[in-house]
Amino acid sequence: MSEDYEPAAHYDRVTAAWGLLLGDELHYGYFATGDEDLPAATAALTSRMIDNARFEPGQRVLDVGCGTGAPACRLAADLGVEVLGITTSAVGVAAATGRARRAGLPGATFEVRDGTDNQLPDASFDRVWVMESSHLMPERERLLAECARVLRPGGRLVLCDLVRRREIPFLELRQRTREFGVLRAAFGSARMDPLADYASYAEAAGLTDVQTEDVTTETRPTFDRWQDNVAAHRDEVTAILGAESVDQFDESCDILRAFWDDGTLGYGLVTAVKVG
Repeated sequence: MSEDYEPAAHYDRVTAAWGLLLGDELHYGYFATGDEDLPAATAALTSRMIDNARFEPGQRVLDVGCGTGAPACRLAADLGVEVLGITTSAVGVAAATGRARRAGLPGATFEVRDGTDNQLPDASFDRVWVMESSHLMPERERLLAECARVLRPGGRLVLCDLVRRREIPFLELRQRTREFGVLRAAFGSARMDPLADYASYAEAAGLTDVQTEDVTTETRPTFDRWQDNVAAHRDEVTAILGAESVDQFDESCDILRAFWDDGTLGYGLVTAVKVG
């Protein structure tokens, strides 16, 4: 499988550079006013996920697609929960493990596992947290089924990610082939589903009380902040990725902003509950 179609290989390559471009948490920001800096906005998105999760101290949490562990470490440090973060990226696991060790957080551990076939025991977690990783998993239904399987009765799933907000006609796909190619080069192979489809996947997996929220407007300033980071860290990121990749990332922000503005893509939150 080529790197274009293998998320682990892509993220192993870009992780260090993305810490400079996307910020420490490696995900979009939630901008209540639009004036926030990127660290405040990414922390705000994590906070919205925390609010939806309704954590209680001592709970076991599975973080699917844990990146370099920033949200998982925040959960363990601030909320007194025990977190297992999983990702297919060995580089991500190493970075997350180092982060937890430096912070003195034995309750945050990380392993290389596949979110669509995690090999973990049934009903072994109180919460499953999927933060901006599902768009990289083509088998979306299997992902939600695995999340439901490992949840205990009464457990909650919280998920956030990019979503598709309209159908894209075939002719438009052909006309925008280059733009989609730039996005693939910058972010790896991905597929965005409508928010309603996520709700359907959760219900098909046996989850109930499924709630969705569209936060497209609130996430849009993310692209401005990422481009500010390109300007601020171009030399450092170029040394890691090369000039072509930096230019592709910069252009991808323009492309994504246009997709946000024309209603093609956006961002959503999903919560659901497993009944007994």
